[in-house]
Amino acid sequence: MSVAILRHGDYLIASIRGDLSDGQLLALREDLTERVGVERIRGIVIDVATLDVIDSFVARALRSIVQTAALRGAATVIVGIRPDVAIAMVQFNLNLESLRAVLDLDEAVTVLDRLTDPEDDSDAR
Repeated sequence: MSVAILRHGDYLIASIRGDLSDGQLLALREDLTERVGVERIRGIVIDVATLDVIDSFVARALRSIVQTAALRGAATVIVGIRPDVAIAMVQFNLNLESLRAVLDLDEAVTVLDRLTDPEDDSDAR
C-alpha cells in the first residue's frame, strides 16, 4: 500500500503517497480502525497532499474513515488538500459534511489536541 502510517504520541499520521485503488482505500480504513483500538489512538491525521484528484469514491472513503474512527473514539483531520483539488471537490458537489480539513500537519495536531483534550468537557467530537 502506498500509505505511510506513523505514530505521533496518541495520534496516527497516514500520509498517502500516491493514488490508491478502491481496495487500498478500504484496506486503509480497516487498518486505521483496528489500530485506533489496539494502540489506544485518540486522533488521526490523513495527508492527501499528493493526490491530484479526490473523486466521489475517495471522498466517500475519507468520510467512512472519519465516521468509523469517531465510533472508535478518535477524531480525524484531513490535511494537504491542494487548491485545484478543493475547487474541483466543490464544483463536483461532493458530500464533505463530516470532513474536518486544515492546511498542514502543525495545524492538524493543534486541532486534534483541542478535540481530544480530556480536560475539555465540551462535546467536541
